[in-house]
Amino acid sequence: MPIESIGICVKDDQPQAEGMVVELGRWLQARGIEIHAESQCADWVGVAAQTREEVAEAAELVIALGGDGTLLSVARAVGPRRVPILGVNLGRLGFLAEVDPDELYPVLEQALAGQAEMVRRMRLEVRLERQGEEILRTLALNEAVVTHGQLTRLIDVEAWADGQRVTTYHADGLIVSTATGSTAYSLSAGGPLLVPDLKAIVLTPICPHSLTQRPVVLPETAVIEVVPKIGIEEMALTVDGQTGMSILTEGDRLHIRQSDHPIDIVASSSRNRYEILQTKLGWGNG
Repeated sequence: MPIESIGICVKDDQPQAEGMVVELGRWLQARGIEIHAESQCADWVGVAAQTREEVAEAAELVIALGGDGTLLSVARAVGPRRVPILGVNLGRLGFLAEVDPDELYPVLEQALAGQAEMVRRMRLEVRLERQGEEILRTLALNEAVVTHGQLTRLIDVEAWADGQRVTTYHADGLIVSTATGSTAYSLSAGGPLLVPDLKAIVLTPICPHSLTQRPVVLPETAVIEVVPKIGIEEMALTVDGQTGMSILTEGDRLHIRQSDHPIDIVASSSRNRYEILQTKLGWGNG
């Protein structure tokens, strides 16, 4: 089906993006495309301001101008809806926002013609239970992280998979990530690199006390339960580095599984996944 409406979201505090958004608005209007824009950039294209969630609700494609963090925020705003995201990186090449400004219009032409390459990314459903009551349910494109709060002490986090105890991690924290998230916090913590369209769940301890506690790659069907063992240490839950519960309490249980709502990201037309890794990670640069 042809795309008739496009949303525009811009990274906060990016006034330098105004010229690009004005040009984009003219380009879309000349093709009869209805534009939805968030408050950050609505005036630049002459439309009524909407929230990021309203843009994602109304548009058939959302353009995220910024970087990987902007795309993660837009993915959260999309929620369970099947709205593809075109991430345009305004800084350094991103793992998620992989389209350069110079290739925006060729990629858009392909998208309008129904010919753009889409990469379907698995997401995680993250649920937090407290005293048997669900107090948080959200989606994660990258990861869910349990880590210490204010005190820089090691914490104990028990992990289960499909009803079987994996281990109790004595570490700075535990990352539960998707393949997409394997290039983010999990990579920094020593986790493995997974190609982004691989369906898998990775458990990566952060600076474990025992060097034998290594990352574990589980199938996408795994149902994960994480139980923080809270003593005098404070613990916090963070999802995709942007949202979550600031403080966990004794008895909290975190349930994580593959979500029924993956997300589609428009791929770059000029580079493949390995070229992105080579560029971002500096492979072959000596």
